[in-house]
Amino acid sequence: MATVNSLGLSGLPLSSLLESLRTNESQILNTIKDRQTAAETKLSAYSKLKDAVAAFQKTAQAVGKADSFGAIAVKAGSEAISATTSSSAIPGQYSIQVDKLASAQTLVYAGQADRAADIGTGGTLKITINGEEKSIDLSGKGTSLDSLVVAINADKDIGVNATIVNDGTPGSQYRLLLTSRETGAQNAVTNIAVDGNADLESFLGYAGGGSTAGVTVQDATNAEFSINGIAVTSQSNTVENVIDGVKLTLNQTTTSATNLTLTRDDSVPKKAVEDFVKAYNSLLDTVGTLTKYTVGADKPSSPLTGDSLARSVQTRMRDALSGAIDSANGTTLSKIGITTDPKTGKLSIDDAKLTKALSEDLDNVKSLFTGASGVGTRVDQTAETFTRAGGLFSTATDGLNKTISDIKKQYDAASDRIDQRMETYRAQFTQLDTMVSQMNSLSSYLSQQLSALNGTKNK
Repeated sequence: MATVNSLGLSGLPLSSLLESLRTNESQILNTIKDRQTAAETKLSAYSKLKDAVAAFQKTAQAVGKADSFGAIAVKAGSEAISATTSSSAIPGQYSIQVDKLASAQTLVYAGQADRAADIGTGGTLKITINGEEKSIDLSGKGTSLDSLVVAINADKDIGVNATIVNDGTPGSQYRLLLTSRETGAQNAVTNIAVDGNADLESFLGYAGGGSTAGVTVQDATNAEFSINGIAVTSQSNTVENVIDGVKLTLNQTTTSATNLTLTRDDSVPKKAVEDFVKAYNSLLDTVGTLTKYTVGADKPSSPLTGDSLARSVQTRMRDALSGAIDSANGTTLSKIGITTDPKTGKLSIDDAKLTKALSEDLDNVKSLFTGASGVGTRVDQTAETFTRAGGLFSTATDGLNKTISDIKKQYDAASDRIDQRMETYRAQFTQLDTMVSQMNSLSSYLSQQLSALNGTKNK
């Protein structure tokens, strides 16, 4: 913005006149700025609406999963066992006794005086587990206890972890420990050899199945337990595929059997349905707030009043709900206690009716929400047309962003034109100010001369 510092010599109010001209010229900038603000407000409103649709879509995806129905509640009789279930689990009661936990093999090596001193040079370390040999090339690497720990732990396939324990024995306090990464006898080391480094071979070499000088072995064990009197062994303390749909974890051994009880948990699908209804009602609230029309010229309209995209969200989501049905048995939302308020369009739940439907007719309720033409699927697919990349929201916001960018360019161009115009006015006003100032000076001079002449004549 140009400034005027030289005007006013003539006594004319040219500075204030110039500022008035700028104020008038700047009205167009205010109009452009209002258009930009309106576009940015609409862009923000679209973002809020999209978030509400995405939140509703998320609950539709959750209620549309088969795992949301027929959930199983698990109760263990003691801390010795714990379990999780999938939808394929069947309610029942099991008596479980844990006789032995699975453990990992540990090889404890003879103590060394210096953990940082190399043991020979280079070589290839070979470790065999369950008949499969893995190797680590030590060429150009250290062979000290510290270096071996680093090299072994860095190899994700070698099958063992390494660490060093200081047992406090003077002159041989540092002891290398190799522990199988997985429990069970099948995951125990059966052979360790070092090719190309006799010193390291002498220290690390191990042959399973017999005593190896300098190596103390803590054997791996399999888990041993019984389920309803049936003996079971496992390489791991986490046991799958023994009881259908159940992942069983053995935490402690027991002196007597402990119970594991599986019961159907209808609170899981009920909550999924309640979350779904709550998210739909929240979406309607968002649409209502963003499109609300307030009567009165002095009251601004909402950012999406009359907006076709907002109307489309409301209409298509309502259609997705009203058209959902379990085709096999004709189950609908209203039949399980979910009805629509004719005034507000919001959903409400008859808790007793929904609870009864889940308890007595779970399969049909599940089909209503998870089937190909079910509620979850229909809403998810409808929401996807709005929320996906390149979807309706994306198209609308891309258009608004381009409009905002164009408006900013218009604002900058108009501002530049005004600055140029004001600069022209300033130059013209400066010339006028100078000219009038000169005329005032000439007028004053002539007045003085005429006064002098009149004085002479009177004498």
